[in-house]
Amino acid sequence: MLERLEYEVAVVGGGPGGMTAACSAVQSTSSVVLLESALWLGGQVWSGGDGPHADRTAKKWFKRIQQSDVEVMTQSTVIGIHDRILQVDTPEGLVEIAFSRLILATGAREIFIPFPGWTLPHVFGVGALHNLAKQGWPMRGKRVVVAGSGPLLIAVAAHLRQLGATVVLVAEQTGLSKMVQFAAQLPLNAPSKLMQGAAFGARLAGVPIRTHCWPVKASGTEKLERVRMTNGSSEWDIPCDYLACAFGLTANLELPYLLSCRIEEERVSTDSSMLTSIPKVYCVGEPTGIGGVDSALTEGTIAGFSAVGQTREANRMRSKKRRMDRFGEILRKSYEPRAELRTLAQPDTILCRCEDVSVGQARNDAGWREAKFYRHVGMGACQGRTCGSAARFLFGWEQPSVRPPLFPVELKKLATYTAPPN
Repeated sequence: MLERLEYEVAVVGGGPGGMTAACSAVQSTSSVVLLESALWLGGQVWSGGDGPHADRTAKKWFKRIQQSDVEVMTQSTVIGIHDRILQVDTPEGLVEIAFSRLILATGAREIFIPFPGWTLPHVFGVGALHNLAKQGWPMRGKRVVVAGSGPLLIAVAAHLRQLGATVVLVAEQTGLSKMVQFAAQLPLNAPSKLMQGAAFGARLAGVPIRTHCWPVKASGTEKLERVRMTNGSSEWDIPCDYLACAFGLTANLELPYLLSCRIEEERVSTDSSMLTSIPKVYCVGEPTGIGGVDSALTEGTIAGFSAVGQTREANRMRSKKRRMDRFGEILRKSYEPRAELRTLAQPDTILCRCEDVSVGQARNDAGWREAKFYRHVGMGACQGRTCGSAARFLFGWEQPSVRPPLFPVELKKLATYTAPPN
């Protein structure tokens, strides 16, 4: 028998949305657990904890968590759920978390669009290189190209430069007109974002920032040595040590799918209290629509208060949530990946890194299910989290189902678990 722990409120995901949800809920009940698979809280945005590079908002919420009665379980990964009981993989083994109300704050991951050389050493996701740098990865003097799509490019480039990197280019695939339209709508919908952008821009003084520009090839003998860029009409090579590249974010929807939450247009459907289509299950942050930290903080607060019946406190955040929703829509429309990115991959370009399946091989398949059955696409360690979004963009494929365990787990741990009857 597995150890079973019981809580009134369980929060899955220790990023900004999950932290605020837990802090809000614990004001009305001391029976709140916050589950995070990483070594520390903060998610991708606040990874590294509340150290010297953390911003003021992050430090405030870390302090609130530390001073609260929230039980924090890091290195604890939810691998399945049955009848309001979470199966959680911890360093000590599998445990069961029983709950009355559940708040999903599962965050998002980067979208990678394959191009020749994208699997070379020293080609990173934008967030991945940023996290490594914050954790002490040596960046001083390293030549870095930051490319892809979204406001995160500017923020990461500014921080890498602050850590001593030589940022040789920031390349945004969307056009200048869309970026101008995006910036013009910020004062009404997200004024703080405009100020943040201006601050990051000031830190990047002298760094080339190009719109309508994207990578077409990474090359090198044993690791990255240069990146070929294009503006759609001409190409040129840039020598560099690192390429940080990602084309936006896609939500982590595996657990909402497993719970049978209603999902429309790759977003979990919620009402004004952040309640999903499943009773007593709430969802916040990027799974409800990519919107950034401020949106996650707002939704987390609403969900935390709503889950414990504090509707008056939740209602106070509704007008701010409407502004955040408008910002999310503006963000999505402004930074949609351009159609030309579908032509970057060559037949021998790798699609599924785990199973070494090329784009050319996958093109012969009728869909995700067939590619998975015949070529094991999506059956490696990442369980399709990298190649799934790429296949959706390239081929229009949708992943038809999600099955537990949601993440790889040791067989010796599974041997201690007796599955519930059907």
